[in-house]
Amino acid sequence: MPSIPDIAIGIIQVLVIMALAPLMTGIMRKTKARTQKRMGAGLFQPYYDIVKLLHKDEVVSDQSSWIFRISPWVNFVAIGTAAFFIPVFLTPSPFGLVGDLILVVGLFALARFFTMLAGLDVSSTFGGLGSSREMMISALLEPAIFLAIFVVAITYGGTNLSTIVEAAANSALLSHPQLIFAAIAVFVVILGETGRLPFGNHSTHLELTMMHEAMVLEYSGKSLALVEWSQSIKQLVLFTLIANIFVPWGISSSILPLALGIGLLAFVIKVSTLAVGVAFLESSVAKWRLFRLPDLVAIAIASSMIGLVFYYL
Repeated sequence: MPSIPDIAIGIIQVLVIMALAPLMTGIMRKTKARTQKRMGAGLFQPYYDIVKLLHKDEVVSDQSSWIFRISPWVNFVAIGTAAFFIPVFLTPSPFGLVGDLILVVGLFALARFFTMLAGLDVSSTFGGLGSSREMMISALLEPAIFLAIFVVAITYGGTNLSTIVEAAANSALLSHPQLIFAAIAVFVVILGETGRLPFGNHSTHLELTMMHEAMVLEYSGKSLALVEWSQSIKQLVLFTLIANIFVPWGISSSILPLALGIGLLAFVIKVSTLAVGVAFLESSVAKWRLFRLPDLVAIAIASSMIGLVFYYL
């Protein structure tokens, strides 16, 4: 049974993810702007945007139903719940006993399902287009993510995130070469789950490049603020997973203040570096045609399969 200090630290870890999520979005936007020789908005602009949207009124289509109205809340609650099971700067998560990596993937799928329903619910052509594309991409990504999870699970002896991160922190990545291939697969899945290039483009509303943006195009005000914040939290949760499972350096296994401070600093450095790397990648590649995306997902699946072969060699 977790103690009160453990529960408090677990809640602090969730609050850290929720608080830093818009900052990671700001870092990525700033990095992309600088690589394109633009000044760009400030690092804290996503915070200002969320606060501004929270003070605005909503415009709701008369063609929508209750699904459209509750989808932002379902999205936020599902992704926020997933954040409770993620070790951030401390290896043992007090809420890890009731959730593992499979549940986190399931909660993401629930949020994506309601977002797709919301896109279809308003009878918008753009919403239907974005939802159909999202269904296709999610159906392709699920085999890749489950194969990658399988490689990680057989390497560290389970799907519990606290167990995985603790085992990863006590072992060298090079001693498990199959994890390198699993990391490649997870990185491709992260690009697809967050709608980043070459899968999608968050910085445009053009029909040919719209996927996630098309599904939430009808939202405004508080609902749009929840959608944007949820997307940032999901992105940071995925960054945290790849940082703490495959690069677990610096994460604390002690609740001493100094160790927690070092763990938090290491976490911020790792996810910030990953955010900058993804932004650089987005600036150097173009969006792929829709029917070329299965080729990229096939690379992720093949990478996981190679990891399985290395494990059994």
